[in-house]
Amino acid sequence: MATYHLNAPMTEEDVAMLKAGDVVYLTGIIYTARDSAHKKLMTALDAGEQLPFDLKGSVIYYVGPTPAPPGKPIGSAGPTTSGRMDTYAPRLHSLGSKASIGKGKRNQAVRDALQEHNGVYFGATGGAGALLAECITASETIAYDDLGPEAIRKLTVKDFPLLVINDAHGGELYAKPNYPL
Repeated sequence: MATYHLNAPMTEEDVAMLKAGDVVYLTGIIYTARDSAHKKLMTALDAGEQLPFDLKGSVIYYVGPTPAPPGKPIGSAGPTTSGRMDTYAPRLHSLGSKASIGKGKRNQAVRDALQEHNGVYFGATGGAGALLAECITASETIAYDDLGPEAIRKLTVKDFPLLVINDAHGGELYAKPNYPL
């Protein structure tokens, strides 16, 4: 396992060097989207419309943050279950998205898409939303405001702590124990 400090949007080279089990501290711009936002993104793509953010190198965080307390850019911002986005993720990777952040396992179609399109799936620590929010320095709703907490937000993050769960080479952290049998 290696530790990296990387920037978002991500480059092809950054993604290619990552291996399951690596620790990444991500700095830059990431976008939030959950189930309802993904459905709207698919509808926009089907209609040939432009998406609310550039997918190239993008990192999508599966989160529905709580309202921001006074003086803070965002409330608690913990990951949601990634499997609910498995239907949509392969298409987004085929169009240039490089990474997603969530919790839980991904299906075979997502793992195949990560290998085919040089993508990565990061795990964020569930139950630590208030701590993760401390790494978010700015938050702006950029689309689908009618979805409330599921609207798409542009987040500025600094040293956002992540674990590589699925890499672009077929590696999966959940597939192997990290202790001797």
